[in-house]
Amino acid sequence: MTLLEARGLRKEFGGIAAVADVSLAVEEGETLALVGESGSGKTTLTRLLLHLMEPTAGSVRFDGEELSGLRAAQLRKVRRQMQVVLQDPYSSMNPRMRVTDIVAEPLVTHEPGARGRRGRAKLRERVGELLDAVGMSPEVQDRYPHEFSGGQRQRISIARALALNPRLVVLDEPTSALDVSVQAQVLDLLADLQKRLNLTYVFVSHNLAVVQQVADRIAVMYQGKLLEVGTAAQVFRAPEQEYTRALLDAVPNPDPRMARRRQVAR
Repeated sequence: MTLLEARGLRKEFGGIAAVADVSLAVEEGETLALVGESGSGKTTLTRLLLHLMEPTAGSVRFDGEELSGLRAAQLRKVRRQMQVVLQDPYSSMNPRMRVTDIVAEPLVTHEPGARGRRGRAKLRERVGELLDAVGMSPEVQDRYPHEFSGGQRQRISIARALALNPRLVVLDEPTSALDVSVQAQVLDLLADLQKRLNLTYVFVSHNLAVVQQVADRIAVMYQGKLLEVGTAAQVFRAPEQEYTRALLDAVPNPDPRMARRRQVAR
């Protein structure tokens, strides 16, 4: 089942197209990786997919519903099902807010019943459940962002993204600010959450070594255009475009035999 679909998306800034006539579909339960070098249009495309900006042309459908033209109340309901985890968790958190308030923020925004003394007690319980789901102790609720490591802050960001039980999560370079060992832990967590909660991911990255671990399908962007889309196996074994081959050649391969095979295959 197609959960998210873009048709002919285009976004211009000052007459220059940052995204040029992009069409793609994201199937429910899959991880679609959106890859390309910096400036390729990945971030602009994700903002269009989340309807955080209006396209110059084209359309976005979520679960079959066209997002452009929705009234504020209708769009609000859709937004509950679409969440995002950003590259730098610290910059997305208010340093003066405690963890309990950071994770509960979507609930307070979207659920009026979360306010008040009774709602506050339920919020703490829900925040504790979310922290436990991402491998953190519920006892950290009263601490501040600066008291955590980068990996822990990213887990808190993931907990916040899960607060409203979304169906789609956009992961915008979620591990690029982490060291390799912590990166692996976060990727394992995301894979586990996807299985348990039947989540759909759009995974934005320029790191193809990471993409190879997580993606079901890969969409390659260059200068605002979608060059090719295929399964991870297809793209890594037999890329269609020279640009994609260049991206793959830049990925370090610890096994020299595999590197030679890849060169021979091309």
